[in-house]
Amino acid sequence: MAELPPKLREYLDDFAFISSREERIDYLIDIADEFKAVPASIATQPYDEAQRVIGCESEAFVWAIDRPDGTLDFYFDVLNPQGLSAMALSAILDQACSGAPLDEVAAVNGEVVFTFFGRDISMGKGRGLTELINAVVYQAKRRLHSG
Repeated sequence: MAELPPKLREYLDDFAFISSREERIDYLIDIADEFKAVPASIATQPYDEAQRVIGCESEAFVWAIDRPDGTLDFYFDVLNPQGLSAMALSAILDQACSGAPLDEVAAVNGEVVFTFFGRDISMGKGRGLTELINAVVYQAKRRLHSG
């Protein structure tokens, strides 16, 4: 199986050292501050429903744009201004997966949600965040299998 994108591995390693719930929350809020919504050159509202992350309570959307080198640039938007978890995960996925080899992006598993957000995450939030990862993985797998 392919390795994970190196930047994602760095994030996972950083979170492995977090021991308290408060520290985890503070770190995720810092990451959410790095979230950048999809630029208007890629998409404008109202967004195509095909880009919606099904099951995400924060109304997240994902776009995958082909790069000349065969990798993808990922863009995200989170319409719920309270959707800090979705914003944090979107920022992580953007930084870790944009420009990463497709086989590495395709190897990302929804289990990383629990590394970032903890095992005590609500079922609804866990499902939505996992679906956000699945949307990115799907785009990478789709490109791998079409090539």
